[in-house]
Amino acid sequence: MILARRPHRDDVLIALAGLLGGTVLWGVGLHTQGGRLLGDAWVLLPLVGTAGLELVRRTAPQTALTLGTLLLVLDQFTPGSLATVVMFTDLVYAAVVYGTPAAARRIPVSTGLITIAVTIGFLAWFHRPEALLIGVVTGLVSFVPATTGALVRNHRDAADGARLRAEQTALLAEMDRSQAVVAERARMARELHDMVANHLSAIAIHSTAALSLDDPATTRQALSVIRENSVDGLAEMRRLIGLLRDTGGHEGPTAAPTLAGLDALIAQARVNGADSGLDVVLDDRRREDGRLPAPVELAAYRIVQESLTNALKHAAPGTVEVTLTRADGLLTVAVTSPYGDRDGPRAPGSGAGLIGMRERADLLDGTFAAGPGTTPDGAAIWHVRAHLPTDERELYA
Repeated sequence: MILARRPHRDDVLIALAGLLGGTVLWGVGLHTQGGRLLGDAWVLLPLVGTAGLELVRRTAPQTALTLGTLLLVLDQFTPGSLATVVMFTDLVYAAVVYGTPAAARRIPVSTGLITIAVTIGFLAWFHRPEALLIGVVTGLVSFVPATTGALVRNHRDAADGARLRAEQTALLAEMDRSQAVVAERARMARELHDMVANHLSAIAIHSTAALSLDDPATTRQALSVIRENSVDGLAEMRRLIGLLRDTGGHEGPTAAPTLAGLDALIAQARVNGADSGLDVVLDDRRREDGRLPAPVELAAYRIVQESLTNALKHAAPGTVEVTLTRADGLLTVAVTSPYGDRDGPRAPGSGAGLIGMRERADLLDGTFAAGPGTTPDGAAIWHVRAHLPTDERELYA
């Protein structure tokens, strides 16, 4: 149904203004033409009909234009009303602005062809230059409002497109912000786990030993290890807080650990694992061919640190071997530890360490693998291996 939707308020005002103006013109006897087949009273029929079609210029623009064209033809058989012609031009404009995209493309072309055809036809019929005025009037009634509507519609579509792009840009920005927050939280979780887990694991194991063994010497040694790891853990926590807090001062946060600190890390691991029968050795096979990028240094250090933490919590008595090699643009970090049951206290694990090591390797486009295996002589081991690219151009590509 054409009138299924309530007419827009502006359309009602246009219809009332056109009807009132046409009635006034009819009342004073002002017409656009004379000597027609139908009398003055017939002027009101196309006038009222065209005014009624103005009510549906938005909801049914193409139907309104079709019926309005028929009423305009009918008006040509009456003395004519200027109000009917003006309202018809508005129906042409509305059909382009509010109609379908196909109609918006078709109507300006059609009206342009009609204008040309009417001009040529009447010029050929009358053989007088005045016939061009008929073409001009036809263009003003049909082609001009159609092209005006096309311009308005194009500007409106461009504005809608710009608004849509702005909304999409805002949405993408929010997605980027959310992803950045998630990535930062994951980085913080890895740093917090890697920095604190090692010290807390040692504290848990040695405190359990101190509580389970009634030996003053063992208790004293365990308390010494607990104190040392507590102090180191607190220092690491302060470093992390320094990374997160904007102090506004001149002193920056403590530098991130590098592979130069592995000797101290190995020494600490030996102390922590002594009561569990663990020894730790470092085999650094790297050649002196330049410094490593800072992200690679940090990732390698954290992978070694977490591997030693896991060995302290789970490894059987024996030797934990840490091996570093650098060749073909890759830094290889390998950690092997005895695998099997052991006596004595253990610290619980959650699996977050393996996840963090894999994430660190993935962020550098490296590879990571961890799992049980055997040595050439058949001994069970747990091995961790990471291959990290060392080419800065690839890291920051």
